[in-house]
Amino acid sequence: MFRLETEVDKGRRAQLHRRLRATNTERSPALRALRGTPAASEVPLHVWGLTEEGLLAGGLVGRTWAGWLHVELLWVDEAVRGGGLGSQLLARAEELARSERGCGFSRVETWDFQAPEFYRARGYAVVGVVPDYPPGVTEYTLTKPLPRPPGGGSAPRTPIAP
Repeated sequence: MFRLETEVDKGRRAQLHRRLRATNTERSPALRALRGTPAASEVPLHVWGLTEEGLLAGGLVGRTWAGWLHVELLWVDEAVRGGGLGSQLLARAEELARSERGCGFSRVETWDFQAPEFYRARGYAVVGVVPDYPPGVTEYTLTKPLPRPPGGGSAPRTPIAP
């Protein structure tokens, strides 16, 4: 017999995370090979667009892990939208992820009213669609290879499934 509880418990959450990670490592040769390498650590990646006065005009917050850049937040102030800052932020993050962290791919989630066409125009392809998340909105997951420039090393690997 089991007792079910619903309270938030950080200690149990950490224990659950450790156990799931151990199970995943045991069952996945790809994750087993990743453990203990520099790519196994999640590392924040932030790029900021500032005005001449030092005020925030836009920014990108992401992280790198397992050879991937994950763009979590990308925002540009409405007053400067359309001027290329968003493209510059994304391109700089991709370049840092590729050149300094060895990433071969990038991913992002965006809603239908946000920026799916922005990402498509920059080489991202839709790989997942979640309708009604939240209700009345469609969420898109997009990915993009981050190829090495000519003479810059090997091409990106094929992504592993989660």
